[in-house]
Amino acid sequence: MSQKNQTPAMRQSWWKILAIALLLYTLIAGLLMDVPRLPILNETIRALHFHVTMWFGMILMLVVSVYYSIKYLRTNKLEYDDMALEFTNAAILFGVLGIVTGMLWAKFTWGDYWSGDPKQNAAAIGLLMYFAYLILRGSLADPQQRGRIGAVYNIFAFAAFIPLIFVLPRLTDSLHPGNGGNPGFNAYDLDSKLRMVFYPAIIGWTLMGAWIATVRVRIRRVERVLEDRMLNS
Repeated sequence: MSQKNQTPAMRQSWWKILAIALLLYTLIAGLLMDVPRLPILNETIRALHFHVTMWFGMILMLVVSVYYSIKYLRTNKLEYDDMALEFTNAAILFGVLGIVTGMLWAKFTWGDYWSGDPKQNAAAIGLLMYFAYLILRGSLADPQQRGRIGAVYNIFAFAAFIPLIFVLPRLTDSLHPGNGGNPGFNAYDLDSKLRMVFYPAIIGWTLMGAWIATVRVRIRRVERVLEDRMLNS
């Protein structure tokens, strides 16, 4: 294959290469670089680069999903519904990974995987809302009806999800960093060492989620084409 044929493909894949590079950097630097010794947190502060950044990536993917849900409601084009669904699926994946890494952090910091902390409970409720979104879509056979109802649910779910995980837990006592006088994100953000890994990690996880979502969208579209050919044959 000539270089002229390879160049466009490489140009289209630059962000995938960047995603791999950033996540490798996050894994190595997040585990090996020196970190500040803050009260309570100590070495567990390294979870910031995984638990917190995965959830930031999840939020960004949900924003993209809502954007495509709105576009679907305006156009009724199934390709927008595909994008909304698969970005939500990718967001759910990172949400689950975020909760799991958060539970590991809680075990070493609080002494238990799940202590009923308001932020833990709010995160679990938020993910259940999105699991309900998938169940709702699965219960509808007509693609257009599924797309419309799913899009409306997705928009309202996001509107409820943000205050649920960012606002309501701050109104109650919590052991979670950033609440009840415990060191929080502002303390992390002031440290240049953590910032060097934290922000690249957010970009890396988000790009990886977008990669997963776009691959699944292509698979979904191929399946739809094959189904149409079978129905027309």
